[in-house]
Amino acid sequence: MTELLTAAQMRAIEMAAIEAGEVTGLELMERAGRGVVEAVFEEWPELAATSHRAVVLCGPGNNGGDGFVVARLLKEWGWEVEVFLYGDPEKLPPDAQVNHERWGELGEVKPLDTETYDGKLRELMHCCDLVVDAFFGTGLRRPISGLHHLQSDLAWGVRDRESGHAPDFPRVVSVDFPSGLCSDSGKYLQPETADLEDEILAHLTVTFHAPKLAHFLDRGPELCGKLFLKSIGLESYARHDPVPVGSKTILPGEGVECLAKPHVLALKKSGASQKYENGHVLILSGGAGHTGAARLAARGALRIGAGLVTMGVPGAAQMEVASQVSAIMLKRAGTEEELASVLDDKRINAVCMGPGLGLERARWLVEVVLRGVEPRPAVLDADALTAFEDEPDELFGMLREDCVLTPHGGEFARLFPDIAEKLNATPTKGPAYSKVDATRAAAKRAGCVVLFKGPDTVIAAPDGRCSINSAFYERAAPWLATAGSGDVLAGFITGLLARGFSAMQAAETGAWLHVECARAFGPGLIAEDLPEALPGVFRYLGV
Repeated sequence: MTELLTAAQMRAIEMAAIEAGEVTGLELMERAGRGVVEAVFEEWPELAATSHRAVVLCGPGNNGGDGFVVARLLKEWGWEVEVFLYGDPEKLPPDAQVNHERWGELGEVKPLDTETYDGKLRELMHCCDLVVDAFFGTGLRRPISGLHHLQSDLAWGVRDRESGHAPDFPRVVSVDFPSGLCSDSGKYLQPETADLEDEILAHLTVTFHAPKLAHFLDRGPELCGKLFLKSIGLESYARHDPVPVGSKTILPGEGVECLAKPHVLALKKSGASQKYENGHVLILSGGAGHTGAARLAARGALRIGAGLVTMGVPGAAQMEVASQVSAIMLKRAGTEEELASVLDDKRINAVCMGPGLGLERARWLVEVVLRGVEPRPAVLDADALTAFEDEPDELFGMLREDCVLTPHGGEFARLFPDIAEKLNATPTKGPAYSKVDATRAAAKRAGCVVLFKGPDTVIAAPDGRCSINSAFYERAAPWLATAGSGDVLAGFITGLLARGFSAMQAAETGAWLHVECARAFGPGLIAEDLPEALPGVFRYLGV
């Protein structure tokens, strides 16, 4: 897994290295500036082949200091460079002030405000080869003000170049983040009256030491473009030592992880002599004409390695399901008594409830399963969540740590309306309330693992453990947004629970495999294709 940092954690790591005498702030700034230039030349080798023209936009903090370093290095490479400063040069932090003075020996620093932009910079920006956005980085706590036209032009220019409508618009590289982005939430900080299109976008974003939360949350990936990670020599502080952040100490493993390839041994089946040793899943289905979602979940559970999968269906739907499945078993579960009889089979060790159930049926099914004499690990999705919209506390009172809730945004808002309201509020200062904050709060309230779906899926446990399953950058799979894909995910997680995975491990592994199946299949994907892509993904993993 890849560790993701908050702004406070990154600053604490830098200060720990500086206070230990291992590096100075000036050295870190120099390394960051060099990292930006290296990334630019790696991404666009033609820019390294000969001199070009750059506009460097510096802000009033250390991000601006990085920009002065970039300007100096490009000038030394033979480029024509124009530098603009947003803010008072007398109020720059000490290290940024030093690099401001170093640049001053090579060229002029022009003030940046609305009048300057409208009068000269706009024309310069549209005829240069590279724009460096070094306004604000991880330290941003307030919206950018007074640069409406600059933000709008950069937003439209980047979009138009990407779409082919403005091939001559300069490439835009941002230092740490596109300025205006909250580093802990991925939200764009703006006054409530601001136009949502007045955002700085980048073709390339260069960050240092470790990715930050916003690189994988909310608007972050969209605004960052392509993400480059550059070392600034702080590797010894990656995971090995506790990091003080304010009054709290962040211990290794307490932060947020970005999911990576799961451990192969965990996915391998044991040399079991019979199917029940690999788990027995029960998938509860809706009535006639509403069994498709449960069948998708059942297929997912079977493909991911559960030894046996049984669908519990009302009698009226039994023939419909029987005509559609082969390796999946059927049991009648149309009444409380029938479901209780099915659950008498102690070999059933994981249950999936929700896909296509219908709200009335979901309500009593959930209560029978979770209040039973021997409750099993369970995944609750779709109707099993919405059925408790009016009384979420009743659901939370039945849940245990071995349960997993898998809401999308609408279902999350129905179960956790106050948390969703905070999450969806327009952010006017940072750090803004993030999807990580929301999912952690939801998991603590529900007392179980919560998987909050989306291209930035966030998974949290009641004890605060948290991870992000990102479907951005090289893992982008937009075709995964198709009807039924969430039902397959619920089946994946339930199958892993049956195989003995913990709730957190099952949710993380199932989510990661879900994206990999979509990537393996490619455009044109429909939900039925996801389970069938699993064997190829397993072969790639060496399972």
